[in-house]
Amino acid sequence: MTSNDELRHRRPGRVDGKVAIITGAASGLGRADALRLAEEGARLVLTDINTEAGIEVARECGASFVTQDVGDEATWAALIDSTVADHGRLDVLVNNAGIAPIATIESTTTDVWREVMRVHVDSTFFGCRAAIPAMAAGGGGSIVNMSSTVALVGTSSYLAYSAAKGAIRSMTKSIASHCRGERNGIRCNSVHPGSISTPMVHNGLEKLFGLDIMAQPDPEATRLALGIGEPIDVANMVLFLSSDESKHVNGAELVVDNGDTVDQARR
Repeated sequence: MTSNDELRHRRPGRVDGKVAIITGAASGLGRADALRLAEEGARLVLTDINTEAGIEVARECGASFVTQDVGDEATWAALIDSTVADHGRLDVLVNNAGIAPIATIESTTTDVWREVMRVHVDSTFFGCRAAIPAMAAGGGGSIVNMSSTVALVGTSSYLAYSAAKGAIRSMTKSIASHCRGERNGIRCNSVHPGSISTPMVHNGLEKLFGLDIMAQPDPEATRLALGIGEPIDVANMVLFLSSDESKHVNGAELVVDNGDTVDQARR
């Protein structure tokens, strides 16, 4: 485990001094994003509905933590205001929080549909809308919206999740176009992971196929055999989009799936 002192001694890094908010940071991709950006010098504000786990991740990477239900509009103004008050600016927003209930078009209830849209689509809308003025006031920034390859190809077992991620993909492009037209220095891009070794994916494999990766004699060999990526693979893409290295990347959909969607399109 990397200590806070070690993280500080690695600076300057690729996002040295940038102030970033990451939602859904208590586990999975959000945790990986937080650790990777911290390694490269970012000052982080992490949020999640899971307070205990979120505080632990914040401790790991020397960040602050805020308990947040991202689908609650009222939380966003307070989060942005406190971030700017504490750090003087906002440079990066990573809209990562999400849920993925397993249900087809026939088994998806109205309550499930609305909750998935609230957590994914509403939260991304609220977050982007609240962040843009703060970023513009500081001369610009980068918004990274976490979508999925299901936004590109769909999947029958995750109807609401597929629809929500598709909405995020389109919303991202609209925001990018708006910010370009406003010349406010803000870029907005979406990241589309395929199967990545996270609790969400592990849960899906167990429920759909009866496969418990962590219970296998060699979980790592099982992961590789299934072609499942690692959280760091996505975190490195988030780092790139958060850094000035991606200053000419705007409105793009960055796929992290080792060619899975390409193979699906060929079938």
